[in-house]
Amino acid sequence: MKILVLTNLYPPHYVGGYELRCAAITEALRLRGHEVNVLTSNHEQHGSPPLAEPHVDRSLRIHGYYGHPWLGLNSLKHLELHNNHTLREALTILKPDVVHVWCMGGLSKSLCLTLQRSSVPTVYDVSDHWILRSLNGDVWQDWWNRSQGSIASRVHRALWTLCGVRQRCDAIAPTSPVSEIRFQRLYFTSARLRELTAQQGYDVMHGGVIHCPVDTNHFQGSPMTRAPKNWLWVGRLAEDKGILTALRALLLIKSSFAGQLHVYGKGDEAYVTMLKNFAAGNSLPVTWHSATPSEMPDVYRAHDALLFTSEWEEPFALTPLEAMACGLPVIGTMTGGSRELFRHGQNAITYDAGAATQLAERILLLQTEDHLRIHIAKTGHDEVHERFAMAPIVDQVELYLRESISA
Repeated sequence: MKILVLTNLYPPHYVGGYELRCAAITEALRLRGHEVNVLTSNHEQHGSPPLAEPHVDRSLRIHGYYGHPWLGLNSLKHLELHNNHTLREALTILKPDVVHVWCMGGLSKSLCLTLQRSSVPTVYDVSDHWILRSLNGDVWQDWWNRSQGSIASRVHRALWTLCGVRQRCDAIAPTSPVSEIRFQRLYFTSARLRELTAQQGYDVMHGGVIHCPVDTNHFQGSPMTRAPKNWLWVGRLAEDKGILTALRALLLIKSSFAGQLHVYGKGDEAYVTMLKNFAAGNSLPVTWHSATPSEMPDVYRAHDALLFTSEWEEPFALTPLEAMACGLPVIGTMTGGSRELFRHGQNAITYDAGAATQLAERILLLQTEDHLRIHIAKTGHDEVHERFAMAPIVDQVELYLRESISA
């Protein structure tokens, strides 16, 4: 297949797992002999070296995200025209069999309408809440189609319409409302994310579900058998990640907790300071660390168990998958897509999000019940390597793309 990948960010310039997964699957498809080109933005992550990438075009421009400014209307018009012209040129030159769209946060949503107007089959990979949270907020589409607004805005819009500016823009950068975007071929990283998107009024329940993969060549280890001493927490240090619930749970069992919790992550300075003060003020056995993605397999293997305390609707979290692949038993919540991974007492121990007392009980359970701990570590390890390794997930993506071409 000739595949054009369209995405907002692409490594080495990235902010999270969405971009890393995009790159991993893109490279896996290239290794399988497909001709894959990437069209992404010119966003640069500080400290990331420039790369010679003949198959990656970093010509698109981000609006209002990742430190990029929100633009006035005239500047935004130039950005929209530029982005759509760049996409149209790529379609003309590369002649892809299919366009594989990833995260559109910060990118022109008019690109979706341009693809819709083209004859090229388009597949959307939906791995976060960008349809839920940013589609209706697209400034370009909203400005042209809002029913209210300031008098100046309405006059400006009327003049541009009467003078033919809208018609000329629409021929290149569509000005139709986002409600006209049709996601005919798409898949989600979890059934829960698909459900949440449909609840907002989007026609997406026909979409498939392809879960996130783990690179089991790097994230690997034997199922843990020893009683846990070194406990691990990994993630963004923020309220919705439940780290404070973990600290409160440790406070409840401080006299019975036989170990240390090592926290790996970064966050807002004020919130991190509050967490550290809470831990220090209550003499909790907690240490604070950070690590690069390449260091994380060794971090997992150096620990005995993972606390996954997320309290928001995670699309489908990678952290517990990586930990399970490395052999760690996991205690986790059932929010978002995690309910499609965890089975209490089988491949993990679960608790109600935000319930510090229940989490404390689960920690003591994992600490004392050897048979249960060994069982969930082995079951989780084997399931991740069988179901969530890169090869079987890429098989599913590859098949979905092929079916989309012939649909």
